[in-house]
Amino acid sequence: MNGEAMEGILEQQHAGNDSHLPPPPTITPAIPPYVKLGLTIAYTIFYSLLFAFVYAQLWLVLRYRHKRFSYQTAFLFLCLLWAALRALLFSFYFRDCVTANALGPFAFWLLYCFPVCLQFFTLSLMNLYCAQVYFKAKSKYTPSLLKYRLPLYLVFFGVSLLFLVVNLVCALLVKMTAADVKTIVLVRVTINDSLFVLCAVSLSVCLYKVAKMSLANIYLESKGTSVCQVTLIGIMVVLLYASRACYNLVVLALTNIETINSFDYDWYNVSDQVRLSGVLSN
Repeated sequence: MNGEAMEGILEQQHAGNDSHLPPPPTITPAIPPYVKLGLTIAYTIFYSLLFAFVYAQLWLVLRYRHKRFSYQTAFLFLCLLWAALRALLFSFYFRDCVTANALGPFAFWLLYCFPVCLQFFTLSLMNLYCAQVYFKAKSKYTPSLLKYRLPLYLVFFGVSLLFLVVNLVCALLVKMTAADVKTIVLVRVTINDSLFVLCAVSLSVCLYKVAKMSLANIYLESKGTSVCQVTLIGIMVVLLYASRACYNLVVLALTNIETINSFDYDWYNVSDQVRLSGVLSN
């Protein structure tokens, strides 16, 4: 009995000592829930306002009977579709976030991958527009340059088609096969960001050539813009896509994809490419 009593006393003392120990550390989200809610509201409002603004611009094109098939209308339509898909994606947070992470192959590709394709199409369209300005201004002195316009269009069409096929195939492989997720994401991001950087570099070269031509300014002013405006927009686009590519590649190199949370606002999920890798991890 005395032995049992001593054991009871020791157990009580051990329990008392444990009660004074600090609690074990817990894993907390990188961003509090109210911040995530605020970001979601801000993103949804931003994309909704962008959709309304671009829709109004397209309506004005029809209202005042401007040229319906042009670089401007194509650019506006791509922006309209991109804003609509982004607003739809972020609206899932308010209703059913689980559904956004368990979409079918086509819906998954449409909401997560296709907006990135639309961004690349927009960048390619800007390249073609600047190339057209260059050819228009240069053809006055060297008409032979016009023969390179069609091959240039075919090159950008082929690159855009490659970008689209890569994203579609990667999305289908993840959703319909048991392929290695990390390999697919690395291949997809490497190809995507390499094409983004190449198109950004070609745009910067084209802008440099256009800015040095006096006839290009006359042509742009006839279209309601100027060399300074086009150059400023081009520089912003080049910096945006170059920094995006570097960010995505660095994050994928340093982060274990299997540990990334899905549809989240952690520091590694801000970019669309890396947000896709978060969804693929599930």
